[in-house]
Amino acid sequence: MIFTESKLPGAFIIEVEKRSDERGFFGRSWCAREFETHGLCTQMVQSNISFNHRKGTLRGMHFQKPPYGEAKLIRCTRGAIYDVIIDLRPQSPTYKQWLGVELTADNYAMLYVPENFAHGFQTLTDDAEVFYQISQYYTPGAEGGLRWDDPAFKIQWPQAQPSVIAEKDKQWPLFREVREKAL
Repeated sequence: MIFTESKLPGAFIIEVEKRSDERGFFGRSWCAREFETHGLCTQMVQSNISFNHRKGTLRGMHFQKPPYGEAKLIRCTRGAIYDVIIDLRPQSPTYKQWLGVELTADNYAMLYVPENFAHGFQTLTDDAEVFYQISQYYTPGAEGGLRWDDPAFKIQWPQAQPSVIAEKDKQWPLFREVREKAL
């Protein structure tokens, strides 16, 4: 695997190092030793799949509040998504900065999201499927989120208005309303 640290410390774009021949290719998408070498969480306790019918579907921006923060490893297994993370670590030099990465079934890229980041995505194709590995069990009482269109972050989504978004995701508060107290 090829690990490239993003502009947000601790968040990595991970590419499959392909070994190709006439059959196709072989490559690792997970190796605890390699993750540990890069200082990343190696204990993933839950895997989730998100299937999305329509291009432009937006999910996010979600996080789990401490002490239930989740590290995530995200991969698009069908179609394509624009995956977005926001650094919510108050002591971080990149606090409140965001990163967007295109993950596709064809590029096999993954995004490692550290704890205390908000996460969301917008689908770039119909029938997009996303596979998550998560470091913590989901804790409903620790669930949090921020508005996908919050002016505090100025995220540049590929499609300015989502074609599909859950009522819950429309209702998340703005950052200025919650600040650190809810994070």
